[in-house]
Formats: sequence, C-alpha cells, structure tokens
Amino acid sequence: MTNHEQLFQIKGQVETIIYRSERDGYTVLELSTEESLVTATGVMPQISAGESVILYGVFKNHPAYGEQFVVSTFEHTMPENLDGVLKYLSGGAIKGIGPSTARRLVLEFGADTLNVLENEPERVAKLKGISLKKANDISEQLKSAVGIRELMVYLAGYSVSAAYAVRIWKKYGNGAIAAIEENPYILCEEGFGISFETADMIALSQNNSKDARIRVRAALVYVLKHNRLNGHTCLPQDRLIEATASLLEIELPPCESALQEMVEENTLILNEIDGKEFIFLPSLYDSETYIAARIKMLLRYPAMAIEGAEEKIKAVEKEAGIEYAELQKKAIRDALNTGLLILTGGPGTGKTTTLNAIIRILKESGQKVSLCAPTGRAAQRMASVTGEEAKTIHRMLEVSYDIEEKPVFKRNERNLLNTEALIVDEVSMVDVVLLESLLRAMPLSCRLILVGDSHQLPSVGAGNVLHDLIASGLIPVVELNEIFRQSMQSLIVTNAHKIVNGEMPDIRVRDNDFFFMRDFPQEHIAETVGDLCARRLKNAYGYTLLENIQVLTPTRKGILGTYELNNRLQSLVNPNPSRGVKVGGYVLNEGDKVMQVKNNYDILWSRDNGEHGEGVFNGDIGVMIEVNNASKIYRVRFDDRTAVYDGDSVGDLELAYACTVHKSQGNEFDCVILPMFRGAPQLMYRNLLYTAVTRAKKMLIIVGDENALHLMVENNRRVSRYTGLKQFLMRD
Repeated sequence: MTNHEQLFQIKGQVETIIYRSERDGYTVLELSTEESLVTATGVMPQISAGESVILYGVFKNHPAYGEQFVVSTFEHTMPENLDGVLKYLSGGAIKGIGPSTARRLVLEFGADTLNVLENEPERVAKLKGISLKKANDISEQLKSAVGIRELMVYLAGYSVSAAYAVRIWKKYGNGAIAAIEENPYILCEEGFGISFETADMIALSQNNSKDARIRVRAALVYVLKHNRLNGHTCLPQDRLIEATASLLEIELPPCESALQEMVEENTLILNEIDGKEFIFLPSLYDSETYIAARIKMLLRYPAMAIEGAEEKIKAVEKEAGIEYAELQKKAIRDALNTGLLILTGGPGTGKTTTLNAIIRILKESGQKVSLCAPTGRAAQRMASVTGEEAKTIHRMLEVSYDIEEKPVFKRNERNLLNTEALIVDEVSMVDVVLLESLLRAMPLSCRLILVGDSHQLPSVGAGNVLHDLIASGLIPVVELNEIFRQSMQSLIVTNAHKIVNGEMPDIRVRDNDFFFMRDFPQEHIAETVGDLCARRLKNAYGYTLLENIQVLTPTRKGILGTYELNNRLQSLVNPNPSRGVKVGGYVLNEGDKVMQVKNNYDILWSRDNGEHGEGVFNGDIGVMIEVNNASKIYRVRFDDRTAVYDGDSVGDLELAYACTVHKSQGNEFDCVILPMFRGAPQLMYRNLLYTAVTRAKKMLIIVGDENALHLMVENNRRVSRYTGLKQFLMRD
C-alpha cells in the first residue's frame, strides 16, 4: 500500500455513482460518512453504490462544484449487512441483476449473498429464471471486481496509479499480478503508458540482478522504442548495445548475448545496410519492407497510361487561359503515363495548378480519383484548392481503435479502396506505418501520386518517407522550382526559397508581407508577441488571435515555449478562469482558441445546415463556445461545424494561441508570428525555419534575435534518421 502520511483518509458507504468513464474508470461518486455526504472524484473502476470504502486523497475546491475529495487510491470491503448488499446489487454493479432480482437473491441467501454469487453459481442457478450460464457470468463479474482492486492495491505499492491498473487489467484480467511478478517489464509494453524506469524499479525491488536476462531484453526493446519516438525505424547494432549497457549500468557482453538471442528468435530483426548491421523492431521492419515491395510492384505493373496526354494538356491550357511551364507539363505527363509520381516543390511554384490539371484530366478520362492527406487541416486545405472532396488518410481507411487504442483499419488487402487514382498531399508528414496501411488498401492497378515539399520537416512518427522515396532514385520525381511572376511579389515566398538555399532572408523591407522586429531578451520578446496579438495587429489590420493570427515556436518549454506563451496570450485576450475546464496544464474557457491533439473519430459534430457527422482530427483548431462542467458537455466551433465533447474527450484539447512548428504542418494561417531566440541546438536548423515561414499566407512577423535567425539559416543539418526504406527500395 502506498504511503498515506500526507493524504487524508475518509471512510463511508457509496451512496450514488454520479458519473463513470468506462474507458479509464474515472468516477464521480457521493460517499456517506459519519459526518456528511462527500463528493469524491478519481479513478475508481467497479466501485458501486452500497459498498463500504476507505478513500485516500486530498480535498480540493472546484470552481464550479465546490469542495471535492480527489482520490489517489482506495480500499474497499464488500457490503456485509442486508441493506448494503441489496443496495449494491440493485445499483447495477452486476450486469444481469436488477432491483427485483436483487431482492430475490437477498431473500434467498441473506447476508451470505455475495459469497454465494461469487463462489457457488450452481446454487444461484437453481433459482427460477437464472440459468447456469447467467450464474457463472455473475460469478466472473464479482471475481473481476475483487481482482482489479487487488491489482490496484498491488501497483499502488509502487506508486502506479489506478488509471494504469485499469489498462493492465483489460489485457491480463485475474492473472495480472502473477504476470507482473513473473516479468515486471510487461508493464512498459505499448498501450499501458508505464515507463521503463517504473517497471525496472519494480523488477529490482524483487531482487532481479542488474544484468538479468529479462531486464536486458526489455531494455533493448525500450531503447529501440524510445528512438522510434525520435523518428528512427532502426539503430546500428553497436549503438543499440552501447546505449542499453549505459542505461542499465552494466557491461556490454550481457547486452550482446541477449540481442543475439532475440535476433535468433525474431523478436528483433537484424539487417545489413551499406555494410553495417542495423536492428529493427519487427513492426517497423515489416512496414519499410512492405512499402519497398509495393512500390516496386507499382513500377513493374503500372496503371494504364491515359491516351492523348499532350492533347488533353493543351485543351486544359486553352480552356483555363494559361500556359503551363515545362516542368508542370512533365509532371502532368508523368502522372498520366507512368501511374506513379512524386510531385514536390516550394511555395509559389505552381504545385496546386499542376495538381488540379492532373485531377481534371483523370476525371475527364473516366478515372475515379480519391484525395487524402495526413491531417484534418491538410485535407480541408486540399479540398478548398482543388474543389474536390479530400479525406484524412485515417478516415479514408475507415479507422477504428482496439482495446489499447491502436488504430485498426477496415480498408486493407481484403477490403480494398474503391478508386483508380489515389492522390496523397503533405507526404512529408506521413510515417512508415501509415504509408504501409495506405498501400495495403490500394488496388493493384491504382495510380499513385504523392505530393509534398521535400524541404519541410519529416513526420512526427517513425521514418523519413518522402526523403527516402526520392533518394532511392527509383520513382519518377518532378520538383517544381520556378517561382511564378505573381508569387515573386511576396517576400514570404522569395524569402522561403532563400532560406532553402542557405541565404539570409531579406529583413530590411518594411512594406511587404515579411517583417523582422529586432527584440531581446526572451521576456521582452514574449511581451512584444503578446502586444502584437492583443493590440497592434488588431488596430492596424483587424487581425485577431481567434481568426487570423497564429504564434509558432520551436519548443513547448521555456518563456517562449507553447505552454507559457499560451497562458500569457490567454490572460491578454480571454481571462476567465472561473468558468473553465482544467485539462493538463491549461484551463480552457469559453472563447478560447483550442487545438485537437489526437484523432478522435467518435466525437459528434453538426453544421448550421443540419448536416451531422463524426470525427475531429489531430491539428484541428477551433474556438471553445460552451463549457458546462455540471453536465460535462463542452462545445467547440471548428470552421463551419460544432463538435460536442464529454468529460473524457475534452482531454484531447489544449490551448492553441501558440503551437509548435511541428504541430502546424499541414496548416496555413493568414498571419504567423515567430519568436526568434537561441533555443536548444537541436531546434535551431534550416528546415524548421522554412516550415514555419511557409505556414504564413498573408503576413509573417519574426520577433527576436537576428543572430539566432542567421544560425537557423546556416544550420543545414537535416533531421538525421536511421531508416531502411531507401536501401530496401534500391535492392534487387
């Protein structure tokens, strides 16, 4: 049991369950103590009305509901008196038992009712209307209720919260404690969210040696998974061994031996790349080798060429009253003739015009064309510039989620997409796992056109897809590099191209769309950003944070990180803390600009015209228009639709007055403000600056240190990632 010295303890009987999340066990209940009725909140799965419990936690004052007892952990005793047993069973604690059945059971078995239900289902089955199957089901439910509580008490001894216990219970059930004692490192498996350090602490407390085989094996996997979060799909074998030994503070030989064992049993995959041995997690190895094989198949068996491409291009030019540049014509021809194309280029180079011509000719030729992008905002922008429907890749693949909240796609090899031409925008944001899923669902004869800007940041997930596809030299690539005359007038466009070429942007001009404001130190930069957002841009241009302005920053931490900037900007434009809902480190108020930070396909939305649908996507930005903590209903306006959140899903939102450059990918904003300061070296590089600049449509304002701007322009370190895709593509 955890140390309760600094926690309050209250005892009583549960009167009412006010609210419960089936997903994570978060519960709001009323507890009857000797002194009063107390409202308690926390993760308390399978606690039901009628139970006697001991709760450990602290009293906190909620701005809307007053004093509440926030529970850290709890103990319970099943009700012993007849009134308690009757209330427990009547309250819906056991599925299949309602108030009338509860009364019959208590009349039949008295104070021993719960013991009989759990351990003697055959006696219960003798009652009229209760089959042996139903009696056994009731028995299992009671055993589960006891089992999950035992697991929570067990894990609380290692400071593991009840929320994590619920996840572990869903996978291991009554065998959870035995499984943990046999191998504590199962706790840091995907889906549980428990750190390797916590699992390691539990293992060492059970007297496992520092070089125990289960410890070393778990650490090898942990190091690979940790580096996957940094974008790597594999690691050099020697670096993996050294990193693991350093993590565990042991010598190299136990790591070498365990790795050899795991490779022999295919728990990890060894593959030689350019004469060096690399180690892959099996799932990422499968993703990259599948992508390579599928791309080669597309090249070997291409979609049928569209006849009369030249004539069709001329017809579109004549009708639209334009003349395509030579590279644009080449891109259109390749898309129509080869069936596989990568179309890349920076701002102002005519990518959208080229793409629209490709779509038009394909549709006029009778092809069924499907458009998609990795994020909701990118899909919306794709739809607006093409005039065609565009979906997120997840939506196109008809995603659902398993018990561990991992995506499962209904569209796959056995249920292919109904399309003849697939166009994917913002490919630089697509990781290897998502591309693998998309290719698996693509018909064999389907045309594939990948569109993106190769100079932008790579995906948040593992891999460097666009870079590797281009670098392989295997796939037809057209890079548009001519800035069209109308775009030459924009300093945002011309400076973006200067940055890509390693040239310092022009920061002297004061009458265009690209402005540089020298400012320091960081605290003063933050004040200037706040003043621009709250006053100066509104007075000069009518721009507001809700509608036009987006602050972008490289980092989440520090004075100029997203967290502090968001709280600063909120205090300037929407200070209303008493009515908000606390989510993470933020309080979200009515009128706040918020961002969805993960895909959620269950959130309901409606448009003003009466249209209804489901799904809000990672990166979607909207305004909180209703906060109702009493009913746990929260409404957010996203462009032309209003989404409804509950107490669980509201946790997917955060303030969005400022967001990271990485999070902004796939979005465009009228006005971007970019604080410029000497931050962490790993964030001071050219591609990140270029990505930030190209998010601005009408105005870009850089505020800060000119020397930091120089550093970013001069630092051309590409995000270095260990991947295998390029090599797998190049192999025979």
